[in-house]
This record gives sequence, structure tokens and C-alpha cells, in this order.
Amino acid sequence: MYLKSCKVLQDTIPNKQVYPFNIPSLQELHELEFPTNVTFFVGENGSGKSTLLEAIADRCDFNTAGGGRQNLYEVHKAESSLGEYIRLSWLPKISNGFFLRSETFYQFASHIDLLEHPNKYAAFGGKSLHHQSHGESFLALFMNRFRGKAIYLLDEPEAALSPTRQLSLLKIIKDLEHEAQFIIATHSPILLGYPDATIYSFDNGEIEAIRYEETIHYIVTKRFLAAPDSILRELFDEERES
Repeated sequence: MYLKSCKVLQDTIPNKQVYPFNIPSLQELHELEFPTNVTFFVGENGSGKSTLLEAIADRCDFNTAGGGRQNLYEVHKAESSLGEYIRLSWLPKISNGFFLRSETFYQFASHIDLLEHPNKYAAFGGKSLHHQSHGESFLALFMNRFRGKAIYLLDEPEAALSPTRQLSLLKIIKDLEHEAQFIIATHSPILLGYPDATIYSFDNGEIEAIRYEETIHYIVTKRFLAAPDSILRELFDEERES
């Protein structure tokens, strides 16, 4: 591992009643450790998982719109205010890596197109990311850009990946596991199945380590696949009653 822990300087936050400092899971966070090379953040939308991941990217000096340290471009979005109040502990410190932000990946692809470097597509399979499907462009990034000693921060990478390609991402992570560190915010029960990973849940107003089988993603998916007709009937009956 490279990133050992993330500390939130709670005593220095001027106003904990404003976003993102009023997110319950972040209000209670003082230090989060990363004991394995692969860590997942899980939780409902608004639980704080992507907010913390973006703050870590900010402290890594990655572009918080997506990219690495050398990807300088602007996207209209809120800045990572949480990043000013966290501190990262490294052993050893590394500077190589990438922050994948699914919702601004289009703008990242446009940024690459505008570069004047003759080999600008070498890290993306040899052609513009805009000339590939959404899923193909994500895999091209993972297969060609991800390598060596680095930290990779991925915010909902499954957004563009079919189940089969999510399995391909798991294989890529496995191939890099002994060199690279991954921190991934996800809703995917497939990705969460990665063996021996650390999983942090951001639900219930706190951040706690849980087992794969304890995630709501696993529980709901397993229940649905076991009896889809029953689940749908129950769901639709509830809608009619309401």
C-alpha cells in the first residue's frame, strides 16, 4: 500500500452545518485507514463516499474533474472544499495515478483531443476516446493508462461498463494489485466481490468496515436473482397500495 490513512481535521472546519461538512458520515470521521491495496466505498447517493474520494484526489493533486497531475483543464463544478481539511499519510509517497470521475469523463476526453502532443492517444488505445463507445473508452483507459506504481481513484467506474466488462476491470485490478493501489466508490455488486478487499460503508451516519455479504448491494442482488417474480410482485403491489 502507498496511502496508509486519511485524517479529517475536524477541529479546523469553520462551519459543520454547511455542505459537505454536514454529511453525517463525514461529521463523525476522524481517521480512515487503508489496510489493503483495494478499498471500496459503498453507500446510498448522498452518503459522502464520492465526496471523500474527490477530496483524496484533491490532496493527491489530481484534477478533481478527472485525470492525473498533468491534466490541466477546467470543468464547471463545485471545488473540493473538503480537500482543504484532510491530510493523507503515505508510506512511501507517490505522485503517479489517476482520478476517474464518471460524470465528467466526456470533458476529460475532450481535453485529450485538444492536446497538441503527437502521442496523446498512446495511453488510450491509440485513438480518441470520443471515437470509442463509452464502455470501450473506459476499458481503453484502464488497459493502457493504468500501470506501474500508482494510486487509482475510481468514482463509479461501472457507470459505463456492462457486467462482462466489469469482470474485465476486476482482472485489470488483479494484474496490478502488487504494484498499484485502488480506492473505488461503487454501487456494483460485481466489483465489490473482489477478493480480500476492504469495504467501507458510508450508510447509517458513519463509516464502518463491512463484509461483502453484508453490503446492501449483495443482499438485494442475491434476493432478486433468487426470486425475481416474487420481488417484482411485492414491489408493484406496494406501488398500487400507495
